Amino acid sequence: MISKNTIDRVFEAARVEEVLGDFVNLKKSGSNFKGLSPFSDERTPSFMVSPVKQIWKDFSSGKGGNVVAFLMEHEHFTYPEAIKYLAKKYNIEVEETEQSQEQKEQADERESMYLVSEFAAKYFRDTLLRTELGKAIGLSYFKERGFTDETIEKFGLGYCLDEWDAFTSEAIRKGYKLEFLEKTGLSIVKGEKQFDRFKGRVMFPIQSMSGRVLGFGGRILTSDKKAAKYLNSPESSIYHKSKVLYGIYHAKQAIAKEDNCFLVEGYTDVIQFNQAGIENVVSSSGTALTPEQIRLINRLTKNITVLFDSDAAGQRASLRGIDLILEQGMNVKVCAFPDGEDPDSFAKKHSEEDIRLYLKNNSKDFIEYKASLLMEEAQNDPVKKASLIRDMVGSISKIPDHIQQEIYVQETSRIMDISEEVIFSTLAQMAGGAAKKSAPKKTKSFEVVREDGAPRTKVDELYVLERKIISLLLLYGPMEDEFEDMVLKINDKGEMELEPEIQKARVFEKVFLDLQEDEVAFANENFRKIYQQVISKFQEEEQFSLETFINEMPAENSSEVTNILMEEEQYVLHDWERMEIFVKDKKAGIGRLVNETILSLRRYLVNQKINELNQEVKQAPAERAQEILQDIMDYLSLKRVLSNKLNRVM
Repeated sequence: MISKNTIDRVFEAARVEEVLGDFVNLKKSGSNFKGLSPFSDERTPSFMVSPVKQIWKDFSSGKGGNVVAFLMEHEHFTYPEAIKYLAKKYNIEVEETEQSQEQKEQADERESMYLVSEFAAKYFRDTLLRTELGKAIGLSYFKERGFTDETIEKFGLGYCLDEWDAFTSEAIRKGYKLEFLEKTGLSIVKGEKQFDRFKGRVMFPIQSMSGRVLGFGGRILTSDKKAAKYLNSPESSIYHKSKVLYGIYHAKQAIAKEDNCFLVEGYTDVIQFNQAGIENVVSSSGTALTPEQIRLINRLTKNITVLFDSDAAGQRASLRGIDLILEQGMNVKVCAFPDGEDPDSFAKKHSEEDIRLYLKNNSKDFIEYKASLLMEEAQNDPVKKASLIRDMVGSISKIPDHIQQEIYVQETSRIMDISEEVIFSTLAQMAGGAAKKSAPKKTKSFEVVREDGAPRTKVDELYVLERKIISLLLLYGPMEDEFEDMVLKINDKGEMELEPEIQKARVFEKVFLDLQEDEVAFANENFRKIYQQVISKFQEEEQFSLETFINEMPAENSSEVTNILMEEEQYVLHDWERMEIFVKDKKAGIGRLVNETILSLRRYLVNQKINELNQEVKQAPAERAQEILQDIMDYLSLKRVLSNKLNRVM
């Protein structure tokens, strides 16, 4: 575990504009920087970076946060990976917290295996490009496949000499231990002899999402029938076949940006698609698709398009993986290539534009594709057709979302010419529940519609008010201002009225005391946590640092805080002042703004209480009803006083 001291040093050194400038072309815009969103295609800049607040906001996608949040979102790093990336960039030594001897040994072993794998990748690459045999055999093979020098470099392709221990001997000579060469599977040890596992094969390094080499795939170039065509590294503490996707490191940004992932079968399928210009593609590397691999894609997108080979066996095998994808709540499409083609050969023969057009026109919903494929086998046989329908309903039963389930039931009913009632009944049986004789009634929920036909969106007034209070605390918390407090008194006529009283206070003190006096607790859980954290910081620290506060916040809260803080920056993006549209500076009337917000919250809560009492009086006995009615009158009087005061403030 990374020590807090290291994390603090990293946040102290890292500048959001410097780090993000490595990924986004930023231009100065007042006190901020702006650029094109790295998360969506756009022509007008909507990406804003604030050096003062050390946060960023992408208004096109709604994403935002601090420097670590950007690396986790853009590079898909874990939190520790992001901290280590920044530590490396700013030459900060990473300190680990105290570990047991066993934990240290395990960490040392894993790191040693990573180092051995990195060395192997470099060795195989150098062998391919700098030795005569490597060029004559390995490089010639890749060139025959149509791979360019840029593609070979990008994927780190290599070659292992067709000699018994060329790699192992070189690794030991360079100081790498045989123990870790064996544990990574790069070397096979038999007694006192050692052999290269990938002898005579072209090499495909397999990388993690963060780019570390985990293992290798090797393809034999001879026609030896006893040897496997493809050979993968064995399972190890750093390489788990079921949890890795080939090409994910190069595909992650494109998958997130395109909001879709193409899933293919082999290494060369991935590489050819990349070379053609389509980067959002990964492969399960010849192994059966697993839930862990699907969840890896799910971190980047909800949409998967499975690309089938034209052969029937490949299509049937891929169909089995679809149910797994559906179980993870993903949206699935499938696309088959023409007879005799696979993704590799098709990408080699066509331009990027032609490939994209083909995929767009031939990608089908999984139900439609499954029906067309299996109907060929069933033909006019009713028994086979019934089996096919059960197969399709079996796939639908894997979908966790009930709305999606119903849509697919309707689609299956249409394609297979069978009633929805029968399909729902079969679904219920598969789910283990009582058989449903009929499908649920299709009812439309009531909605209020404006005269122009557009649905009216109801504003959550309490959410808006609580969010506004958090915004005031974050932006102006330490600021001192004059506040006009209204003290509630009874006049000579016995009526309630408010008398003004001017007092000086800091914004956070005013907010805290008013909410405490009214015994108000935030309804929104996120706002409640943020409020408690920010009030504690103001009370404990003389100098409040917004940057430190954001960096120390949990990820689920920091995103909301960033949205609040960067809201005003939208005005800068649109450059309204150039068009002589001037946005009012809120600092000029901060006291008024705080009063207005607190009064609005009080009026809202009083109104809620009145509504509750109105419901209660309907059920109450006569004696109790009189008391409740008197309470309602008192609250109505208070609401009228608050409304008058609010109108005066506004």
